[in-house]
Amino acid sequence: MGNSRKFVVKLLTSIDDNSSYSNILLDEALKRSSLTPQDKKFATALFYGVLERRYTLDEIIKNLSQNPKNLINHTVRNILRTGLYQLKYMDSVPDSAAVDEAVKLAKKNRNPAIPGFVNAMLRAFIRNDKKLPQGNNDIENLAIEYSCPVWLVEKWDSEYGRQMTINMLSSSLGRAPTTVKVNTLTCDLNDTLDVLLADGATFERNSIVKNSLNICFAGGAEETTAYKEGRFHVQDLSSQLCCAALDPQDDDTVLDLCSAPGGKTFTIAELMNNKGKVMAFDLHANRVRLIKSSAERLGLDIVETSVNNAKEFNNDLPMADRVLCDVPCSGLGVIRRKPEIKYKDPAEVERLPDIQYKILDTSSAYVKVGGTLVYSTCTLSRAENDNVADKFLEEHSEFEPAPLGSVFGLNSDKCRISITPAEYNSDGFFIAKFVRRR
Repeated sequence: MGNSRKFVVKLLTSIDDNSSYSNILLDEALKRSSLTPQDKKFATALFYGVLERRYTLDEIIKNLSQNPKNLINHTVRNILRTGLYQLKYMDSVPDSAAVDEAVKLAKKNRNPAIPGFVNAMLRAFIRNDKKLPQGNNDIENLAIEYSCPVWLVEKWDSEYGRQMTINMLSSSLGRAPTTVKVNTLTCDLNDTLDVLLADGATFERNSIVKNSLNICFAGGAEETTAYKEGRFHVQDLSSQLCCAALDPQDDDTVLDLCSAPGGKTFTIAELMNNKGKVMAFDLHANRVRLIKSSAERLGLDIVETSVNNAKEFNNDLPMADRVLCDVPCSGLGVIRRKPEIKYKDPAEVERLPDIQYKILDTSSAYVKVGGTLVYSTCTLSRAENDNVADKFLEEHSEFEPAPLGSVFGLNSDKCRISITPAEYNSDGFFIAKFVRRR
């Protein structure tokens, strides 16, 4: 396992140095590595575990270290983080192995004091019965327990209340399920299940959305026969619910203005039985090409793709029956998938609502009278969600709130929803639906 630990420290340091995306960085590194399947599994668990618990691990380091500023660079800090994570959260790893392997990694450092420093820190944690440090108040204690920065705990606590905040913090830990939408336009559902079994996949049918599965692969989804044959695309349940709220019909014209990577576009086309027109856009040409190739793999020939800036009105686009406005956001609903999101600078989050409103405002101009507009994000933030929706209704009297639909099991007058990960074991998500009356 020594090589896998070295592998993880290198990746974690790359994230610290370059702000890389964790999932992309890990996937590419695993493909290039010579690690055994067992070592890859261990490395993946350790990599995501340290990212997930980074705030807590750093609080432990701060509590134990007497003089951290002149000793702890990114590499040394990540050696400590991986060692502490194994001690606290990986019962399968003996304490002696966690300490010894961390010290071995530290010996590669040019500073001869580092191995002793790492050894002393980890053994001090063991002597302290691996207790977590205590904060100065309830918010700080929640931040340490659930490994979430204080600013985000305070934000959620003020916006959603204490109990929902605890639910969101708790459900932000652990691995999110891989959910797929089965393409029943070109493939029979039962046949697809048989192919998945032959691929070595295990799965559980979802009772909330039709033709949806939670699935587990030994390798990547793209490597399976079922994927290559266009039998499914990967899409979280919350995104499938968003498409259900849009409720596209056969022969509609639908615009998906921030489409990449295209999951909602594909589900919309399938709900339309591949009849009508779905126009999918992104700002970047390479992402548009990916949408196009995936639509072709799925046999969805009603999907048209093009580069477009969603913030600027485009006279060449048609008026549409339904418009989906799934805007760029802080991503606070997908922390389970990308733990590094919660360590963002809060200033990055604060600038987003203006951009989101601009996209929603522009998107509304494409909606026909009687048509539907859906605004959605994969975040849990009142400023990016409810506040944007409220501002839109205040400034657009031609639109009214519209019921989300029976798939949510809600009262008919419910026109928006904040979905927490604990509710459906899905990503956190926000959906608001409007109809144009004049």
